[in-house]
Amino acid sequence: MSYQEKKNIVSLMGTLLVFVCYCLYVFERYPEATLDSTDTFRFWASVILILIPVSIVAKIIITIIFNIIYRISTNEKEPSFADELDKIIELKATRNSHYVFIIGFLLAMGSLVMNMPPYMMFIILIFSGLLSEVIGVITQIYLYRIGV
Repeated sequence: MSYQEKKNIVSLMGTLLVFVCYCLYVFERYPEATLDSTDTFRFWASVILILIPVSIVAKIIITIIFNIIYRISTNEKEPSFADELDKIIELKATRNSHYVFIIGFLLAMGSLVMNMPPYMMFIILIFSGLLSEVIGVITQIYLYRIGV
């Protein structure tokens, strides 16, 4: 298994772990926030705005730990260059990720049109962000495995 495949698998597991832990924390701590109130928008906006930096910091820490463990276990450095194949794979994964997020965004807006509670829009946005990240990483793993 190549370095890129291992890195993407660790990234996927880290993303899912951080998301699940954060969701458990939010839904356990604020169960009453799902009620339809004037603070609904403020609560869900803060959930999303806090999730973004938490996930960025967690990804940085996970990447650093992965690189340290990889270097100790294999005595190899992280590849310092990206060839054309790496760039093509990254572009295709980004494309797929954006498509998934756009579909999720449209579903979130559609939930408001169908008179669903406002918190459903935010939940759909959060999960479409997670799903787009997962699809991007899975696309990279798949393309590294079979080629472009």
